[in-house]
Amino acid sequence: MYNLSAYLAAAFAIVVWGMTFASTRVLLEDFSALEILVLRFGIAWAALWMWNVASRIGRRPGGNRTADWRCREELLFAGMGLTGVAAYQFLENCAIYYTNASNIAILVSFGPAVTAVAAKIFLKDKSLSLRFVLGSVIAMCGVACVSLNGIVVLELRPIGDLMALCAMLSWGVYSVLVDVANRRGIPPAVAIRKAFFWSLAMIAPVAAWGATDSGFCAMDGSFSVNFNIEDNIERFSSVRNWANLAFLGAVASAAAFALWNCTCKGLGVVKATALLYLVPVAGVVFATGFLGESVAPMGIAGGALIIAGVAVTGRGIKKEVGE
Repeated sequence: MYNLSAYLAAAFAIVVWGMTFASTRVLLEDFSALEILVLRFGIAWAALWMWNVASRIGRRPGGNRTADWRCREELLFAGMGLTGVAAYQFLENCAIYYTNASNIAILVSFGPAVTAVAAKIFLKDKSLSLRFVLGSVIAMCGVACVSLNGIVVLELRPIGDLMALCAMLSWGVYSVLVDVANRRGIPPAVAIRKAFFWSLAMIAPVAAWGATDSGFCAMDGSFSVNFNIEDNIERFSSVRNWANLAFLGAVASAAAFALWNCTCKGLGVVKATALLYLVPVAGVVFATGFLGESVAPMGIAGGALIIAGVAVTGRGIKKEVGE
């Protein structure tokens, strides 16, 4: 039953994260990549803070203390905030300016394999097996097919591709830190709330620089922070913008990240991360069903390969850890 709840949490996170690309694309019309992330992280932290306050109502004072103020845990939370929130999200968003979405999706798809290797090195995890590697290769081929979606020319763009690669490596480190937090018994909602707090603290100096002339123009406007009153009245009066910000902050960040920690706790970080191969499939389904975008036969074949690859990796992990 616990595994079932972990799979349901994973399904929620995967579907939601598959929808974030469309929301981010809409918001980039009015906001910079940095502004989107600051607003998204702020909404996520506020939502988790309110959840924490609500969950404490009626609780006996001094009972059931969480890991909130254990100083020795703060470095762990800061690392989570830096790698899985600030660095991963910002690098992925900035990469959009310098490379195409296909390159980003393909490079980020190496994340589960990197996570498995990192878990083996740092956590002595035994999930990495030949079958897992085979399934990962199959799934990554599927991601490539879904991302290219009929476009057979893959153009390398070093700056954006390097950003996407660094984003993938950041997620691998984050996944290891999530496993460490789960092994220490830290509640997922607490760990994620603290991670978002630290991510905001780390990105605040960048946001302050983004308001200056040099920061405003850096990286094609990716770092820009606009305090112009007229511009802000216009873009913050848009119901569409608020709906997308609320979705990215409260749902795709606060809820999905917390539930993903639950998934990692229930399934193990390597097995859980392998499920992330399914995010492009969810994205294609959403784009087809709700945005009216077309899917080429290559994209359909890619989806089938991803599902097959995830199935193979799952079986490989079960065999290795003896489930």
